[in-house]
Amino acid sequence: MTRAEILLVEFTHEAATTRKHLERLPPEQFAWRPHHKSYTAGDLAAHIVDCVTWVRRIFLAEEFNFNPRIYERFDAASVQALLDAFDTHVSEAHQALASTSDTNADRPWRLTINGKTWFEKPREAVFRDMTLSHLIHHRGQLSVYLRLLDVPVPGSYGPTADE
Repeated sequence: MTRAEILLVEFTHEAATTRKHLERLPPEQFAWRPHHKSYTAGDLAAHIVDCVTWVRRIFLAEEFNFNPRIYERFDAASVQALLDAFDTHVSEAHQALASTSDTNADRPWRLTINGKTWFEKPREAVFRDMTLSHLIHHRGQLSVYLRLLDVPVPGSYGPTADE
């Protein structure tokens, strides 16, 4: 199995687990937040969807020039819109990963912000940092939100108290 195939297997598992969490977000709780400095539940879920869009950027281009003034973050008004966008981006990510060779996974990739290099790392490392770890981190936050909202929390790596 190639490294790219291993990444695809790992991504597929994490995406399926994440989708189970997104499915459980109560639509009437999109504006809820546990603290005034925290994301709203809807914004956190939308950010999770945004995390998946990085896969194409990482594996299909040499760099991404992020301009915070014009970047349009994903926003969803419903759980169905979240899931539809998530499924679309996961499918696109699968295609990008499936078409990646091990040599491409090893090649450098740059994130620039307003044209200034923020970092340059091998694609595989960027994928783990900006997609997998980022996705898992925010899914963990979402699981806490679900618990605080008294919504049954799905398991990530085994059953939860609700299963």
